Amino acid sequence: MAKSYEASGVNLEAGYEVVRRIKQHVASTSRTGSMGNIGSFGGMFDLSALNVKDPVLVSGTDGVGTKLKIAFAMDRHDSIGIDAVAMCVNDVLAQGAEPLIFLDYVALGHNVPAKVEAIVAGVAEGCRQAGCALVGGETAEMPGMYEDGEYDIAGFTTGVVEKSRLIDGSKVKVGDVLLGVASTGVHSNGFSLVRKIVADAGLDYQDAIPEFGGAKLGDVLLTPTKIYVRQMLDVIRQCDVHGICHITGGGFDENIPRVLKPGQGLEIQEGTWEILPVFKMLEKWGAVPHREMFNIFNMGIGMIAVLDASEAPRAIEILRSHGENASVIGRVTDRPGVVILP
Repeated sequence: MAKSYEASGVNLEAGYEVVRRIKQHVASTSRTGSMGNIGSFGGMFDLSALNVKDPVLVSGTDGVGTKLKIAFAMDRHDSIGIDAVAMCVNDVLAQGAEPLIFLDYVALGHNVPAKVEAIVAGVAEGCRQAGCALVGGETAEMPGMYEDGEYDIAGFTTGVVEKSRLIDGSKVKVGDVLLGVASTGVHSNGFSLVRKIVADAGLDYQDAIPEFGGAKLGDVLLTPTKIYVRQMLDVIRQCDVHGICHITGGGFDENIPRVLKPGQGLEIQEGTWEILPVFKMLEKWGAVPHREMFNIFNMGIGMIAVLDASEAPRAIEILRSHGENASVIGRVTDRPGVVILP
């Protein structure tokens, strides 16, 4: 027992207990190519175990943002790890890459093993959904850096794609359609505004909201970010996908144009998908202009595939076989800008 270190606020024994608690969760994410065990200095993966002839590695890193504040308010920590995984793996998926490995970083003022286990269990669940291995991570106990009960989480992933199958938007052309895949809710972006709207409206995260079927507001907002990996990889394998957009911060206006060429733009037809009740309520409570909502939130569409119109029916069929709601929501035009048609 390092008594001097404990006196400074760092509990080494709690750290050891965390490692014992999370081993089973880490082991549950093993996949082809996984190497080594938790506790090594570096996470390892055997790329030669995959049948990839000309591999391109695609990496991404992200956090969960101020959605964490709602987890603190609700004292719910079992799903926030899914968000951390989703924000990373959905990004590398946008290049057509299959996520292979994931590492997490959890920083907190005081190590509470049961809480850290809940967070990492969520990370492991996200990794299982994405088919990637949790090969390492870090739990940093930093007294004085965080308020009691608060923490931060971030993640990092690396995926692989055959160079010939890399999706970079170079094939996007005028007339291509936008195939939207439904989100599960707000996902992990826009929560600074969400929290302001809730506070200004005098609401509490524990409030049961009739428009949400009586569910607590905080539970609805904590709905995990959708992980699109398995279903979208199936689409990529069977269809000629020209571009993929992960709808994150900046909504439609910021994310979809990232796959367009100069001179291209978008027309999106509202009414071709369901705008989820949570967005309608946030718009109402916050008196947010309707068009502005599309520049902040995903509005019920978490991922978009850009492809030739002839490919859309097959892609929709594949996604629906995975239980996803998908529909053509717009098209690529020769006029720069994002137009939302009522």
